[in-house]
Amino acid sequence: MKILVAVKQVAALEEDFEFRADGRDVDGDFLVMDLNEWDDYSLEEAVKIKEACGGAVEIVAVSVGPPTVDEALRKCLAKGADRAVRIWDEAMRGSDSIAVARILAAAARAEAPDLLFAGVQSSDQAVAATGIATAGFLGWPHAAVVSQFTYTPGAATAVLRRELEGGLLHELEIRTPAVLTIQLGINTPRYASLRSIKQAAAKPIELRTLADLSLNAAEVGEAGSSARVRRMYVPDKGRAELIEGSAAEQAKRLAAIIRESTGAA
Repeated sequence: MKILVAVKQVAALEEDFEFRADGRDVDGDFLVMDLNEWDDYSLEEAVKIKEACGGAVEIVAVSVGPPTVDEALRKCLAKGADRAVRIWDEAMRGSDSIAVARILAAAARAEAPDLLFAGVQSSDQAVAATGIATAGFLGWPHAAVVSQFTYTPGAATAVLRRELEGGLLHELEIRTPAVLTIQLGINTPRYASLRSIKQAAAKPIELRTLADLSLNAAEVGEAGSSARVRRMYVPDKGRAELIEGSAAEQAKRLAAIIRESTGAA
């Protein structure tokens, strides 16, 4: 049995930062990179399944990105992944969440896993679309915001619980192969031991390109994306005012504020 875990290396801002010259992103020198928090829980869930069945499961961590992504993939290897696959081609630069899903779906076809795990969202962009879009490209059953999962390796179905709005929980059975997006709190991610970190450093990271996945440049990058970043900026800071006095005085002041903000006479 095989579980494919899609992971992302995400960016966090330093306290002081500057934008790139084109204004479409933050200068990379001011970013701190790390494994996406949601993906850490996805990987742990896969490792738990492997441990519960005595190890007859192969866990493959896969990520789309340049060589810097290797650091996040080695962290996955140190925490229990058996293999790490990085997918990259310069034509992929600028891919939106749907284009990334198209790439992951191609990787899943090549790997033929029984399950594909992804985090509910990434902490840097929080689009929450990649995992479900991947299921759409594959034509596989899917479930989002999974908070509990029960599966016996080799079984045709799995039972899961997912979070809904208003504090409701939804329990259902799903056929495999399937795509699941994993929610925070489903488990407690482990820390990698020093020994496993050293072992991960010696393991190879497999590279896949567009040609390897039978994709073309028109399907990825900005050419294959419906959304693209036009501008990134720091929003203007607002201000607050505590309106005191009687109800009539408060109403008068509120009306004045509205006139000032709208330019009304």
